[in-house]
Amino acid sequence: MNTTRRTLLAGSAAVATGALLGVPPAQAGARHDARPTVVLVHGAFADASGWDGVASRLIRDGYPVIAPPNPLRGVAADSAYLASFLATLSGPVVLAAHSYGGIVVTNAATGNPNVKALVYVAAFAPDQGETLLGMQSQYPGSKLNETALDIRPYAGGVDGYIKKEVFREVFAGDLPRSSTALMHAGQRPADLRTLQEPSGAPAWAAIPSWYVVARNDNVLPAAAQRFMAQRAGARVTEVSASHVAMVSQPGSVADVIKRATR
Repeated sequence: MNTTRRTLLAGSAAVATGALLGVPPAQAGARHDARPTVVLVHGAFADASGWDGVASRLIRDGYPVIAPPNPLRGVAADSAYLASFLATLSGPVVLAAHSYGGIVVTNAATGNPNVKALVYVAAFAPDQGETLLGMQSQYPGSKLNETALDIRPYAGGVDGYIKKEVFREVFAGDLPRSSTALMHAGQRPADLRTLQEPSGAPAWAAIPSWYVVARNDNVLPAAAQRFMAQRAGARVTEVSASHVAMVSQPGSVADVIKRATR
């Protein structure tokens, strides 16, 4: 069998294998320019669909993207869940997190050599021993307080939901009301125990980080975001956005993630 025929057969086998696994033909087989897997982690009062605008841009540009569920049951439990998920991935990984997802990636990525970069999007980037409530209240300006929440007990704990009448103002003031009405209806609550559960050793101490500051954030004040970004030595981009910068400014957020992958 000549060299050309062997090459053609090998290429066909790679494409066939890729088709069985749901991989587009252009990505099947070995890639010399393989890019890191981008893992998008949502926060509280949201789900993975909040990353759709960012994910679609990354996928279009050839990045492998996964947006796993964040259980929202507690800092230690959620971090352990994400760490176990990351352990199933091979090759380099870039973690991007929104809001409460920041404390989760800060803990889950610690000690994982595959995680090459962290991207915080209006997200908590705590140091060891810090809590969500402490970081959120360190600077004035947050409108997410007890009066903004509907409290609903469940078997084993207590969940908090943002009330319908304040959801847009608090969470997503730069989005159309039609969009925020749907976001409110489908919001995923967070167990209130997450507010005072201390964070562990921070991954950002050893892993390069990027930070997207949302200037008009009514959940996590921009001043708090700037403080955490500077402390982590993060490369900072600021956008005029509400707390959900990845929804209202998906292009800007995707660009920061792409820079982190390089």
